[in-house]
Amino acid sequence: MALLPIILAAGQGTRMNSSMPKVLHSIGGKPMLQHVIDSCEQLGVDKLGIIVGHGAEQVKQDAKVTNPRWVVQSEQKGTGHAVLQAVDLMSDEDVVIIAYGDVPLIKTNTLKKLSDKLEEASLVVLTTMLDKPFGYGRIIRDESSRIRYIVEEKDANVQEQAVTEVNTGFIAAKGANLKRWLSEIKPNNAQGEYYLTDCIAMAVEEGGLVESVICENPLEVEGVNNRIQQAKLERVFQKEQADNLMLQGVTLADPARVDIRGHLSAGKDVFIDINTIIIGEVTLGNNVVIQSGCMIENATIGDNTVIKANSVIESAQIGNSCEVGPFARVRPGTVLKKQAKVGNFVEVKKSTIGVGSKISHLSYIGDTTMGDEVNIGAGTITCNYDGANKFQTIIGDKVFVGSDTQLVAPVTISEGSTIGAGSTITKNTPANELTLSRSKQMTLKGWVKPVKHNKKDNK
Repeated sequence: MALLPIILAAGQGTRMNSSMPKVLHSIGGKPMLQHVIDSCEQLGVDKLGIIVGHGAEQVKQDAKVTNPRWVVQSEQKGTGHAVLQAVDLMSDEDVVIIAYGDVPLIKTNTLKKLSDKLEEASLVVLTTMLDKPFGYGRIIRDESSRIRYIVEEKDANVQEQAVTEVNTGFIAAKGANLKRWLSEIKPNNAQGEYYLTDCIAMAVEEGGLVESVICENPLEVEGVNNRIQQAKLERVFQKEQADNLMLQGVTLADPARVDIRGHLSAGKDVFIDINTIIIGEVTLGNNVVIQSGCMIENATIGDNTVIKANSVIESAQIGNSCEVGPFARVRPGTVLKKQAKVGNFVEVKKSTIGVGSKISHLSYIGDTTMGDEVNIGAGTITCNYDGANKFQTIIGDKVFVGSDTQLVAPVTISEGSTIGAGSTITKNTPANELTLSRSKQMTLKGWVKPVKHNKKDNK
């Protein structure tokens, strides 16, 4: 017996008012479909069926899935019709789980409960309770509380519409049974569609037992049909991430104003201030402080480091006891060794900054290997690009670079060098010497400052 999840992801999602397939719209920085794929794959499945239709090629391209079985539904004629397209994927003994690509918060554990329950039933349906069940199919039970059938809202009578237990759409059934039921579905409903829910009544008619798993949290099984619902589930998702972080010991200044769009691993006594965005894979060491307004993407930040307000860190490694910002940008390929400082309005790209080195303010350092205990003065830039190619700047240990200096790569500033302020350095410098370049200072006597003419004088 093998598990076979099949995800329905063929819908256009017209209410999203978007040219992008609905299932590719994101929650927490990841396509909704990807959330469902990840939950299904964590069941330990060998293969995964995905039914695509609108924007099929884009969906295939964007989805990250280990062993997909793509099925195209060229016409959308209802959920039963969609699953019918995938019958060739099913063996008779497969435990087939039907899931939905626009229900991003579904949990692996919930899907497992469905498959486990199937050991004692012909079919298992995932239900939930809603105070206001408008728009949902109702679960109709008999006097013994056994499920008899599911009726869609538009086909329900007044008594059926009063039922608050609703169908989520998720079911589990053996492949042999599901194939048989699907072949017998008829579009006898107000929509003229083939409803997957008709399988429940068929199972009952055959004398089979239809069981349910009740999802305690209705938000886990809520779908997205428009931007309002997308924004609602985004906040639900972000609250889950924030709660998990705080349970791990992270202090969040305001849990509602931190967005996790990836995975954050944090050490002890980490503090994250408001309006911080975490993207991709981010690791924070012990005692890290992230001040307000920062964006950190695919980065590692070492113990006791402070990232000051409004700084951006992308694909970089920040060592222990470093200081970054405020208003700093650390770009991909950058490594800050321990006790390094990148100050306000400093941009560093594809560079290694040595132990205890400081770039305190208003500088650009790119394609540079910098030694230890270097001091870079304000307004210093490495001129690493000639319009066609990039070149390296090498800065030795204990170099002091004065303010407003241009280091024109390729160039080496040797150990212990001092560069005078306002210099343009185009040649390698000797160790432990002062190097500078200065243009001659001149005063033009008798020079008269221009005076702005009155417009009336020109008439």
